[in-house]
Amino acid sequence: MKELVKMPDDDVRKVVAKIDLLAENPRPQGAIKLKGGLDLYWRIRVGDFRIIYSIEDIIKVVEIIAVGHRKDVY
Repeated sequence: MKELVKMPDDDVRKVVAKIDLLAENPRPQGAIKLKGGLDLYWRIRVGDFRIIYSIEDIIKVVEIIAVGHRKDVY
């Protein structure tokens, strides 16, 4: 993802590790379902960064929609 290229290396490692964990449990503690027009998406915090993703339970797919700083991602 092009968003990861702009992030500091330490933050990229943390975000990628959290994304890997979503494969095992797409609704970990701290994951929040978004509201309003974004109600199909979930978000999870990684420090000051947010991962926005959707879950397709039937076909067991987690799609990463966006990764970015909390002030920019929504």
